[in-house]
Amino acid sequence: MSFPLLTATAALPALGAIATAAVPAARRTAAKWLALLVSVGTLALAAIQLGRFEPGGARYQLTESHAWIKDFGVRYELGVDGIGVALIGLTALLIPFIIAAGWHDADPLETHSSRWRPTQGFFALILAVEAMVVLSFEATDVFLFYILFEAMLIPMYFLIGGFGDRAHAGGDEAAATQRSYAAVKFLLYNLVGGLIMLAAVIGLYVVAGSFSLNEIAAARASGSLHMATNTERLLFLGFFFAFAVKAPLWPLHTWLPNAMGEATAPVAVLITAVVDKVGTFAMLRFCLQLFPEASKWATPVIVVLAVISIIYGALLAVGQRDIKRLVAYASISHFGFIIMGIFAMTSQGQSGATLYMVNHGISTAALMLVAGFLISRRGSRLIADYGGVQKVAPVLAGTFLIGGLATLSLPGLAPFVSEFLVLVGTFSRYPVAGVVATLGIVLAALYVLVLYQRTMTGPVKAEVQGMPDLKVRELLVVAPLIGLLIFLGVYPKPLTDIVNPAVRQTMSDVQKKDPNPVVEAAK
Repeated sequence: MSFPLLTATAALPALGAIATAAVPAARRTAAKWLALLVSVGTLALAAIQLGRFEPGGARYQLTESHAWIKDFGVRYELGVDGIGVALIGLTALLIPFIIAAGWHDADPLETHSSRWRPTQGFFALILAVEAMVVLSFEATDVFLFYILFEAMLIPMYFLIGGFGDRAHAGGDEAAATQRSYAAVKFLLYNLVGGLIMLAAVIGLYVVAGSFSLNEIAAARASGSLHMATNTERLLFLGFFFAFAVKAPLWPLHTWLPNAMGEATAPVAVLITAVVDKVGTFAMLRFCLQLFPEASKWATPVIVVLAVISIIYGALLAVGQRDIKRLVAYASISHFGFIIMGIFAMTSQGQSGATLYMVNHGISTAALMLVAGFLISRRGSRLIADYGGVQKVAPVLAGTFLIGGLATLSLPGLAPFVSEFLVLVGTFSRYPVAGVVATLGIVLAALYVLVLYQRTMTGPVKAEVQGMPDLKVRELLVVAPLIGLLIFLGVYPKPLTDIVNPAVRQTMSDVQKKDPNPVVEAAK
């Protein structure tokens, strides 16, 4: 029996979460180091997955399959394709930086405070989320995926509601009220989406007689399983609605700005750079593979919604006064690009969307974590409370600028390649949508550069005088992310080699080919 690498990659952070929570209350520092070591160990296992994955091999590799709930046909089935293994790598990469950046986020409010803040719980919840996200990228049993899709809401609820941002404009009572509102809104939106998906999961089992993604896809490909048109469309909508809430896609997006605004910066990164990727990943793995005809039927409407998300998110980012909410609305715009690339039904679009998931995770982490360091120094999230930071903290300002330039997809940084592929792939099939979506690039330049100008340039405000520059721990968090943005911006081939075979298989599932270029003959 071969070593269950996929199970181990998810089990290590799960066991680490239990061990971290069990550390005695007086040993906060030990709990932090334990969580960090577990996350680094998980990263090592993810790297082994990448090393053992063969891009030209079988679609799903490193597979595991065991009976789980026999009476209902539920199995513990795991397998990774190029898209899944890339996103597992992203998740495992970001968690150590999230833990290091949040090193003091759950410490007591006062040095000699008698009130104990559950530091151990904070880091244990982060590891629990990592375990569930990794396993969701590996699950090839639809019911197993559903369980994980819903279960990750529980630790995220406590991370948002129990460990909010201390830089709040109101007092402690107002901050607690806002945190509670954001956490409940996050939970309700995602629970409603999950309940609708549960009905679709049950309907899929009634129609197909199995929860196995491989069995259902094989039966559909061979013609032994036929779904009535209306049935397939209803099932597709049930799955897609849940994934669109998680993604989030306009108009199901409104929980994200609240959640990211009230969470600590590391938890905000966990939300948008890690957890939300489960929604867009599931669109590729489940919507397109299980319901190819319904996916093609819904494509025009979804592309329109994605374009609205791109423009709407960017416009609201331009008008924001809160740094973290600005990044949240920018992420809504970016998720619009990802979803548009997925449903453009072209190899360039889907490759770009997959790369976008990875590159958006890295760029948003870089920008949001530096913003968190900035906010912790000043004690305010309001853009107007800053000015002249680059004169007193040049390294902080420089890293903030690089994170912002990556967010606006500057050529030479990783997101540019993703966005370019998405736009090219979309334009070849939906030229109007491709043209309108390019407005999002212009608006991104506007909100990023205006943010930098208002916070970092100009006269040094009195409240900013004496602001310390980035410390060693903070530099160790930010520098590798910036290095990756530059490396993948000039040499994305290692990533494209992994994801492109999976994209070709997805295109085959929906029986779509890239449009032939139209060349007018010379007169």
